[in-house]
Amino acid sequence: QLQLVESGGGLVQPGGSLRLSCAASGSTLDYYAIGWFRQAPGKEREGVSCISGADGSTKYADSVKGRFTISADIAKNTVYLQMNSLKPEDTAVYYCAAQGPGYIVVVSLPGPDEYDYWGQGTQVTVSS
Repeated sequence: QLQLVESGGGLVQPGGSLRLSCAASGSTLDYYAIGWFRQAPGKEREGVSCISGADGSTKYADSVKGRFTISADIAKNTVYLQMNSLKPEDTAVYYCAAQGPGYIVVVSLPGPDEYDYWGQGTQVTVSS
């Protein structure tokens, strides 16, 4: 059974950076696609980015393109989300999720219903 644990959230000023980590256990990430989602109070869960553990293909939401970068360290079984130029509207609980197992190539940003495993979330607050 795949388990996911997020870390790296916190309070940061506008324009600052944070790196979120999603550590997986119970299986190797080669056989999964990993996505990052976020949910702000009163809003629906929103897909931010995803990466294929099989071939490294990635996708981003338009709202974060050019500011966020997703990457995977298969040896560490961990996926990262580097967030730069943070804005107050990026404030949310960030979740990582896994889709699989299988050989999954990312061609679009999947919705939350397409993911099978979820972490507990980490709070990101962007405020001065």
